Amino acid sequence: MDLKFKALIYGLVFITGVFFLKAASAQTPSPLEEWQYSSGIQLQRLFEPAVPKWQVELGLGSQFAPAADGLRRYRVQGGPAIDIRYKNIAFLSTGEGFGANLFSFRHISVGGAITYDMGRSPHVDGRDLNGLGTIHPAPELKFFATTVLSKSFPLTLRVDVRKQFGASFGYIGDAGAYMPMPGSSKRFAWFLGPSVTFADARYMNTYFGISHTQAADTRYAFYKARGGFKSAGLGISANYFVTPHLILNLDAAYDRLLGSAADSPITQTRNEEAVSLSAIYKF
Repeated sequence: MDLKFKALIYGLVFITGVFFLKAASAQTPSPLEEWQYSSGIQLQRLFEPAVPKWQVELGLGSQFAPAADGLRRYRVQGGPAIDIRYKNIAFLSTGEGFGANLFSFRHISVGGAITYDMGRSPHVDGRDLNGLGTIHPAPELKFFATTVLSKSFPLTLRVDVRKQFGASFGYIGDAGAYMPMPGSSKRFAWFLGPSVTFADARYMNTYFGISHTQAADTRYAFYKARGGFKSAGLGISANYFVTPHLILNLDAAYDRLLGSAADSPITQTRNEEAVSLSAIYKF
């Protein structure tokens, strides 16, 4: 990859990245957060030890998902799909952020990344969030670990923890497992598996709690959210190679809110679903 091409790629990343941050404002159920980009990476390292120096995937996608956690209102959003990786060292991805693998072997990867939480606007649901204030976007520092059990049983286990610097200033993380399903081939691959999301009291109170001030300004009663499990769900990710370079990706997930998130007066429904479709060009 020559320097001019690299410059073009990086310029496109920054332009579309800004568009993505402005366009996206809702959190998706946890199974979708990593899968679109990470579902095959650890398996690739296991089955193809000679990983290319550069791997670049660029595309566009759309997503149908709740306007915010716990709301009945859904909306469609569009944005770029970006995944750039340098060896087993660094990556830049709209799914996983900007980061690096601190340790990377055939069966396991451990690393860190900078990601972004889009916060929540009180206007995403008309009137039900009025008086609760804006949760401003904030950067996050993420640490993650991914491992594959074996070639004969390619179950992938993944866990990550993220610290917010802004918004709630709290911690949130995910733990999940997925593996290739029967029918997968070189041209078509699909993955299925469960995940859980957990968060501390700061995060839960910011997104699901009602302060005394908010209670005075709204119809909601005071509510103090506790830390613990936020949700549990099931996700599916499928990739179809139209050509060796053009990939169609479909992701779908179901999440059920748990604990304080489910019991919050803000929560209109405990059940959340999301679907995303993207077209990606693999250089």
